[in-house]
Amino acid sequence: MASQDWFDKDFYKVLGVSKDISEAELKKTYRKLARQYHPDSNPGDPKAEAKFKEISEANSVLSDPEQRKEYDQIRAMGSGARFQAPGQQGGGFEDVFGGMFGGGGGGGRGGQQYTYTQPGAGSQYDDLLGGLFGGSSGGFRGFGGPTRGRDVTARATIDFLTATKGDTIKLQTADGRPITVKIPAGVSDGQKIKLRGKGETSPDGGEAGDIVLTVTVRKHPVFERDGLNLRVNVPVTFVEATLGATIEVPTLGGDPVKLKVAPGTPSGRVLRVKGRGVETSKGTGDLLAVVQVAVPAHLSAEAREALEAFHAVEPQENPRLELLSKAHE
Repeated sequence: MASQDWFDKDFYKVLGVSKDISEAELKKTYRKLARQYHPDSNPGDPKAEAKFKEISEANSVLSDPEQRKEYDQIRAMGSGARFQAPGQQGGGFEDVFGGMFGGGGGGGRGGQQYTYTQPGAGSQYDDLLGGLFGGSSGGFRGFGGPTRGRDVTARATIDFLTATKGDTIKLQTADGRPITVKIPAGVSDGQKIKLRGKGETSPDGGEAGDIVLTVTVRKHPVFERDGLNLRVNVPVTFVEATLGATIEVPTLGGDPVKLKVAPGTPSGRVLRVKGRGVETSKGTGDLLAVVQVAVPAHLSAEAREALEAFHAVEPQENPRLELLSKAHE
């Protein structure tokens, strides 16, 4: 939008609001109008599309405090001033706005064109996209071309298996517009995915903005991510850890695998299963089974008697001796 339009267009009238409207009320009004005239809600209706562009243009200025202040100042000067194309003589844009925008030459003085970069705006677009989307940023306009639509932020919560294996999911905006998102294998909690061209529609036929999707991954009751590896705690009995055993260990989304526990395996030892971790284009991780020796909470009289007999003949070693010695170093 050329700044000449700031003289000619009454953005307050476009939105049907007063000049002293608060930011909260402005946002509420824009929500209502955007839902009413959004192209997805009025397919094939050129008048609704034109109206949507008009209210989006007005809101993009009035919703930004700095732009709104400049717009009010410009409108207060009246509509008599006009901008001149490069090469023309006399007062024009550079004369009226030289002090306001830094005093750079233009028009007949240097043949330069003025470019206005729009500051980051607020979060008015979260209403169009419902609770899923939370804000917007970006977007720029120049005097010589159409406006790029704003980027929109979004959040999606997915389960652990989807994050690890990858999948295609569908999200839906408040106005019913479906969005298909490909979740890559190995996506991590908090990672951002950019959906090009899925953001805010340009108010004047330019390129649409992007959606920047932040992924939240639900915790799994058994597995944890450790880079590309998957970690799982595996309980073993005292006898299995002492004498050795072959045990079953779960895998994510597959059948259990069998692992050999060597005699005398202590709690905390990691048993590795190659290639059963997270598979990505950058590599494949392993499954790390962490041994946890389970101590029985209840013993029968016979079991207690047998254990006491074992205690009488077991090696008389103090497993904490080294720990106590190092503590005094």
